[in-house]
This record gives sequence, C-alpha cells and structure tokens, in this order.
Amino acid sequence: MATQGVRLDGLDATGVARLQAAAGAIRDGDERAARQSLAAVLDRAPEHPEAWRLYGLLHMRLLQPEAARQCYERTLAQWPDYALAHSDLGSAWQALGQTEAARASWRRACELAPHLPPPWFNLGRNLQQLGATASAVEALSRATELAPQMLPAQVLLGDALAHLGRIDEARSRYRRALDLAATCGDAWRGLANLRTRPFDEGDRQLLQALLARRDLSAGDRIALGFALGKACEDLDDYPAAFAAFAAANAEQRRLAPWHATAFHALVESVRVASTALPAPAVSTLGREVVFIVGLPRSGSSLVEHILAAHPHVEGASELPDLPATLAEESRRRGRPFPHWLGEASATDWQRLGERYLERTGHWRRQRPIHTDKLPENWLYAGLLRTMLPAARIVDVRRDRLEAGWSCYRQPFQRTPHFACTLTDIAAYIRDCERTLDAWRMAEPTRIRSQSYEALLEDPQGQIRALLDFCGLPFDPACLDFHRAERSVRTASAAQVREPLRRDTARAARYGARLDPLRLGLGLPPFTEG
Repeated sequence: MATQGVRLDGLDATGVARLQAAAGAIRDGDERAARQSLAAVLDRAPEHPEAWRLYGLLHMRLLQPEAARQCYERTLAQWPDYALAHSDLGSAWQALGQTEAARASWRRACELAPHLPPPWFNLGRNLQQLGATASAVEALSRATELAPQMLPAQVLLGDALAHLGRIDEARSRYRRALDLAATCGDAWRGLANLRTRPFDEGDRQLLQALLARRDLSAGDRIALGFALGKACEDLDDYPAAFAAFAAANAEQRRLAPWHATAFHALVESVRVASTALPAPAVSTLGREVVFIVGLPRSGSSLVEHILAAHPHVEGASELPDLPATLAEESRRRGRPFPHWLGEASATDWQRLGERYLERTGHWRRQRPIHTDKLPENWLYAGLLRTMLPAARIVDVRRDRLEAGWSCYRQPFQRTPHFACTLTDIAAYIRDCERTLDAWRMAEPTRIRSQSYEALLEDPQGQIRALLDFCGLPFDPACLDFHRAERSVRTASAAQVREPLRRDTARAARYGARLDPLRLGLGLPPFTEG
C-alpha cells in the first residue's frame, strides 16, 4: 500500500497512529482491526477524508467496489486535489466496468501528482487493456522511471513492448524484473513467450536451481516450469522439455481441475439450443465484426495480423465482450447460461447483439470493422447466427497434433484450462471441431475454415480468399502483414512480426510421449523413421 502522497491534514498524533494502524490492517487482510482503527478516527473527526479513503481501500479488499467508490467520492468532496484518492477512484471505476471513468480518474491523478508512480502504473495498465499500447508504454515507462523497484510495472512494460513488436526492449524489461525478483513467474512467462528469442544454457541452469527452492508460490512454480520446458526445447533436449512441461501442467491441473465430461455436456446443450433459435430480427446486425475462433495455438494471431494490415480492419485481439454480454444476460434473468437460451426471443437476441456492438464500439472509431479473436468463442458460433447474423466467423485449423502439443507447452493464464493433459486436449479438439463443422456445413457463407498449412503453402491465394470471405477488397498490405505496426496482445506477438515460416512442426521430436494425444485424436501411434 503506497504511503507516498498520503495526506494526514488535521489529525493529531493519536489520529495519525490509528490511520497507520488501519492501513496496516487493510494490507494484512484484518478487516476487524481495520474497522476498529477507522471507527476510532471517525469518532473524533467524523468526515476526515483520509479515513474515508482507507474505508474505500477496505471495501475494495472486500470486493465491494460500489461502496469503495462512494467512500472515495466522499474524500474528494473535501479534498478535490487529492491525487491518491483519484487514483483509488480509478480502481473502483475499473472494478465496476467503467473503463473510461477509470482512465479519467487516473489521468487526473497523474496531472495532480506527476511524481507519484501508482497513478502512472494504473493508467498504463488501463491503456494496455484497451489496446492503446503505445500510450501504455509511455505511462508505464514513467512509472518505472519514478519507481525502478516496482516489479509489476517492469513486467507490464515488458508485455506492452512485446505487443508492439519491440522484442529486444521487452526482453530487457523482463530481465530487469528478474533482477528484482529472480522467481517472478510473470517475467519468466513473458520471456518464454518471446519465441523468436531462445533461452540459453545459463537460463536452464538458473531455472533448475530456482525450481529446487521450497519457497516458491504455486503460480511462480508453474510459470518457471513452463519456462524450463522451453529452455530445454531451445537446447534440443526434448525428454527434459517434456518432463518440465508435464510437471508444470500437473501442478496447474491440481490447482484448477478441468472436467472434460462436464465441458462436453455444456457444448452439447449449447449446440442443441442453438438449433432452435428464432430467425434474426435484423439480418445486417454484426457486419462490423470478424470473429476468429478455434483451438488456441492454431494460427489465429497470424490470421488476425493479416486482416489487421487491411486499412478497413482494426485488430482488437482477444476480447472478453461476447462471453461478458451473455453473462450479463444470465445475471439479468437470474438463470445460468445456457439454461435461458430457449426462452430468448428474436428481439432479445437483437438487444444482445447491439449490446456487444456497444461494448466494442471504441475498436471501430478509426476503422469500420474489428476482429475479435478470442479462440473459445467457437462455443457461441450457433448463437451468433441470431445475435449477430452478419458477422463473419473464421475457424482457424492447424494440424491437430501440432496444435494440441503447442497448447500443452503454452502457459495459459485463464484457469481452469483444458490443456493440462494430452487426453483432455484431445477431448477439447473433438468438441471444438465437431461443433464448428456442423455449423459450417449449415451456413458455409458465414463460417470459413482457414487452414494454417494452406496459408503457408499459398499465402497470396489464401489471403485473397480470406479477404473475399470477409467482404474486403484485396489490399497488398495484407501480404506484407509482418510489417504492420500494431499491438498484438497474445503469446504470438513476436512470431507474427516475421515472414511466414514452414519449420514450426515440433511434435515428431517428442516421439511416443505424445501417443495419448494421438490416440485421443484417432491417429496412429508414433513409429520411427
């Protein structure tokens, strides 16, 4: 909890000590002690602004952002120039989903106290989430200049630089973060995602030594395990790489199990419900959107980067807005998804489509079309025919074994995740492909299957066909997609900056170790030669 910039005007020594005690209790998660200390202060100074700010922090700790917002507003009513309160208010607005209000609060805090690091960090994080990556780099650079020891700022700045394609600068920031905390999992994850920059033997030895420690958090241990797997792979030690990936995945699955049977039941219930949806109320709704879906690590970032090189298209990366729109409707109806699908009318689906377009409107301020490449949106392909019937859906397919193995070696941050066992990966691939195949056969003009391998073999022909499917005129910039200057906020940020490569296959190097995945996909077991 920041102490720089704190105001204690109007308090005697006892009041100051009680506020300091309250701040410590909030930091330590002791709600009772925090309330006691704050109540003692407010008994003597009922409207003291700093006491109300700390109450706001307590409410935020208790996941009560609206109550926190009211406390911060109460502080600012008396001290309108209090930078920390503006910064904290921004966090409350962010938790309430009001991103523009959050950004305005953080900007105001930066204006009032340009020497304070937290507002710059919060502003940079907000801008990064909105895709304004260049501006995020400026804000985060300022935060790291003011507070070189601020570990999260160093890591997030590395992420932002990587998303802009400034790969060596990103690597330098991740290394600085590791100088501050050698076991920082987020920094190792960032380095591992810079796939065009290999680890060396020194990295492997360091990772092995760090993983031998007993004081690692589970999250850091998992991230370091995936990084060790990549280091071994970079050094052509595939047995050791597989062992490291397996250990990291086992720990991840222990913490957050994924259940293939339950997921299959969800997929089937959504698929069946989707077949009975009403005809769309407005057939042109959604023509501003291209959804890019399918299995992660199949080339979806590449496809988006190609489309985003077009002057009519904004690449928005992995957006949460479609599942969030459906979650809003579940809360409104008081029924979990997908149990209310059969009750929704054409008017309801139109409203939901318009809500999605409202949520994503800022992506179309400069260009008329935006991409949404959250891979798991494949689950909603059937719903989109009524909700956003004019949207185009690109189903990116890569060799199933290569894509599945690539998922196994990728440290996904959203959990629980299907990619922690080879058999679960196979089950997920079957569900994904079966669902998309059914909807593409029913509506081939709305869903295109884009082969990654075909794109490698015939870039110009495939890119022309892709643009035609999306209703876009051909533009030669799409052929030189790797030169496009944009933010790529995925694990493939480094790879899409380079021309197409045909040497990305890795599965054969692991031999029979991948046979559980082969078996689950109906492929023959590995044989030498």
